[in-house]
Amino acid sequence: MSNLTRTKSQTSTQAIERIYITMRHLFNRGFYKPDGVSGKSLRDALLTLQPEIYGSIAEDKVELNGLLYVVDRLPNGIEECRFINLTANEGFENSHFKCIIPAKRRRNCYRIDKDQMNIEITRGRSDIYDILTHLTFMFIEADKIAKKVLINEEGDTVREWNNLEEVVLHHIKLDKNQREVLYTHISNFLGRSFDEIQQADKAFSTKALPNRLFNLIYWMGKLSLNEKLEDKKHVITFSPTLNERIGHHIYGDIWATNIKKKLEEIGLLEKPIHIISANMHSVMNSIYSPIFLAKENSKFKGVALFEEIGKSENNDLQKRIKVGASKMGLTFIKDKSGANIDVQIIDTEKIDFSKTNFQIQNAKKEKPVIVVMDYAFGEQAYETMDELLKPYVLENGSKQHLCIESVSIMGKAGILEGGKGDIMIPTAHIFEGTADNYPFKNELSVDDLKDSGVSVFKGSMITVLGTSLQNKDILEFFHNSTWNVIGLEMEGAHYQKAIQSASQIRGNIKKNVKVRYAYYASDNPLETGSTLASGGLGASGVRPTYAITQKILEQIF
Repeated sequence: MSNLTRTKSQTSTQAIERIYITMRHLFNRGFYKPDGVSGKSLRDALLTLQPEIYGSIAEDKVELNGLLYVVDRLPNGIEECRFINLTANEGFENSHFKCIIPAKRRRNCYRIDKDQMNIEITRGRSDIYDILTHLTFMFIEADKIAKKVLINEEGDTVREWNNLEEVVLHHIKLDKNQREVLYTHISNFLGRSFDEIQQADKAFSTKALPNRLFNLIYWMGKLSLNEKLEDKKHVITFSPTLNERIGHHIYGDIWATNIKKKLEEIGLLEKPIHIISANMHSVMNSIYSPIFLAKENSKFKGVALFEEIGKSENNDLQKRIKVGASKMGLTFIKDKSGANIDVQIIDTEKIDFSKTNFQIQNAKKEKPVIVVMDYAFGEQAYETMDELLKPYVLENGSKQHLCIESVSIMGKAGILEGGKGDIMIPTAHIFEGTADNYPFKNELSVDDLKDSGVSVFKGSMITVLGTSLQNKDILEFFHNSTWNVIGLEMEGAHYQKAIQSASQIRGNIKKNVKVRYAYYASDNPLETGSTLASGGLGASGVRPTYAITQKILEQIF
């Protein structure tokens, strides 16, 4: 049995390596056809791997949860486009093209015409792997649809497909009865039950696109039929400018320089600095909400206050905190470099700590500056952190080293024991597919967070090439072997690589810089129904997010 398990994990590992190598090759080549030899190589590897997030990818029935996960991370309308062009930031923001930003991934996209979609890649190779993997999954599902609806080589299609086509092309508004008729029709060729189609329709539907599921299914199937019947192939291209810029820290350099320039402008460049990689609300809310929401603070205790602030109907509370914080030491930097990482600079000298939940214990020392950076994506974590920790070049040409006291990383990760909302404290980061391992002394411990109200786990974390490439066999191997892996994420090894080189080798920051890593679980890929495709954390993510944030701030202060 152990031999069988080991063989499965090895097969899966080889499939990931093939995907990784194939995508690098295609990028260097400059273009490929998903239906061609290289494209089929990607498909075969993905079908061998059968990632958990893509559910029933290897079965005849169409995978709806995985499809929802994918389309939320790709631009609206991409299913209608034969030509998909991956570009660098090449000035499209100055054109008449409307910028399309996917619901759950920060990337700028532009619909050039009815057949072409351009996607800007400014966050490194991880962004390319992410997009190509998702597109490959979409093409596999599209072929399933085409295979089911096509009757013969002359192009005749089943009656149910013709009904769907009429609804989509004529933009027919459906009442409840007509909608249920369509559920019945498409359930036949999607291989899903009436109930599953009904639930999927609700999940896919948005206010702007109430028939989003129907449009998606039709255009995916239509373009796949066009490939088979009319030889109109999909083509994915990589612009020459993207090929030149990728891997050269172009955007990370501009991003980091803008931050240091702002620190210089407001007189904080020489002060002790603590970097926190987190979201754009938890640090700000933890510090400032007791000051500017005194009434609410007395009414809602602990995490209940942050849950209240996070509700969509309470935009006025969020606005009061932002406006107040901007007058008490917080400077917001909206990113314009293309890195898509906003930043907050917090000068704690200007904060009235008597009104907060924190105390400055070494009051005679210089009060610290906190730089909060939004989440990086995969390999982009190395690029941005590496550039941020470099000395700032002053106008006279001299270099000013930053006084970096600590780097704290709070992120979302998949957990391998426990469930959604639990907390992971890593002792090392293992970079998947390489021999690179990064053990470190974590200033955060299990004891620090044992009273957070959720379970806390300690062990190694694996940094993966992409969350959409993981399967149970590999994850069970890392979890059950002496690697003692408790979770998986995409940035940890890249952050630690930058911190170690800056502190231990290059001398850009002091050697004894403190590091803190803590992750809260967004999913458990080993449990059916608990993968990323099953939905987000919702309110259950508030407690671990603020428990980690407040412990980081306590240690800093």
